[in-house]
Amino acid sequence: YTILSKVHSDRNVYPSAGVLFVHVLEREYFKGEFPPYPKPGEISNDPITFNTNLMGYPDRPGWLRYIQRTPYSDGVLYGSPTLENVGKPTIIEITAYNRRTFETARHNLIINIMSAEDFPLPYQAEFFIRNMNVEEMLASEVLGDFLGAVKNVWQPERLNAINITSALDRGGRVPLPINDMKEGVYVMVGADVPFSSCLREVENPQNQLRCSQEMEPVITCDKKFRTQFHIDWCKISLVDNTKQVSTFQEVIRGEGILPDGGEYKPPSDTLKSRDYYSDFLITLAVPSAIALVLFLILAYIMCCRREGVEKRNMQTPDIQLVHHSAIQKSTKELRDMSKNREIAWPLSTLPVFHPVTGEIVPALRADSYDNTSMPLMQTQQ
Repeated sequence: YTILSKVHSDRNVYPSAGVLFVHVLEREYFKGEFPPYPKPGEISNDPITFNTNLMGYPDRPGWLRYIQRTPYSDGVLYGSPTLENVGKPTIIEITAYNRRTFETARHNLIINIMSAEDFPLPYQAEFFIRNMNVEEMLASEVLGDFLGAVKNVWQPERLNAINITSALDRGGRVPLPINDMKEGVYVMVGADVPFSSCLREVENPQNQLRCSQEMEPVITCDKKFRTQFHIDWCKISLVDNTKQVSTFQEVIRGEGILPDGGEYKPPSDTLKSRDYYSDFLITLAVPSAIALVLFLILAYIMCCRREGVEKRNMQTPDIQLVHHSAIQKSTKELRDMSKNREIAWPLSTLPVFHPVTGEIVPALRADSYDNTSMPLMQTQQ
């Protein structure tokens, strides 16, 4: 088979810094790039996947994420641009793969990041929505419904979605595939007015205590979200940038910081030769000589200083040797007698039981019975 590649026209988008950017890669948009191989009258529904990367690099910029659940769903590029990229066009290469025909189609997405007014918004709140996945939340109508509910509660003049993050990117676990469980999503929004009293209710000591006990806090405006969004109010984060003080401190040089030693000066190439003969004598020859002397002394003591049995007997009185020999003979005789006594009794001398009554039958003794004519066991009647 042959893999064909087609280049589509470039597309320009103009997101604002600090505002959520969402770009949907529609499968229907790329289907026209692939020829309809199915039979006439059949609808082509080929599996299509996408690969996105920054031009000249293998991955995307740090602020840009991509998600596609299945090859039969659309892909989504989303993220929050930063001020560092303002005025610099970011070219994203998008490659669509047809998993049935192995064809590809490619086009470029040129992201021109614009500077937003009043950036960043001073009051920011991050909500955790438990009954949504990130691709569901990125849909324009769902995100619009959520911003409408937040605006109804907060009443700001300006309200923007700053960022959306999946709970899996925050260390959350993959949900079980039962009861249509969702992974959860974090949504950060910003406004230009202080937080409303409803949002401040999360900071009450009673609600903080209920959150520490893993209980639902009492929020008066929760009913305005509950119809569509299940918010975990214990995980809400309120950030007031107007009260944040700069924590920059001048570095004070102390004992933990080494002084400046200037430039590194390597040693010269001409090094003096060194004699290692004395080092060899000290480390090897001297210990070996000492070990050899000790070995010779030990060998002389063990081999040349032995007296032997004959010298011992010559220095021992005769009467003592006779007593020692008599004791050894008596001990040997007693051991031989004890061995003969420990011989096991024959089986015919052991008690047996009557097979019918179960009574103990007296053992057969050689002094009262004739072993040649008496059987080992009595015959059963």
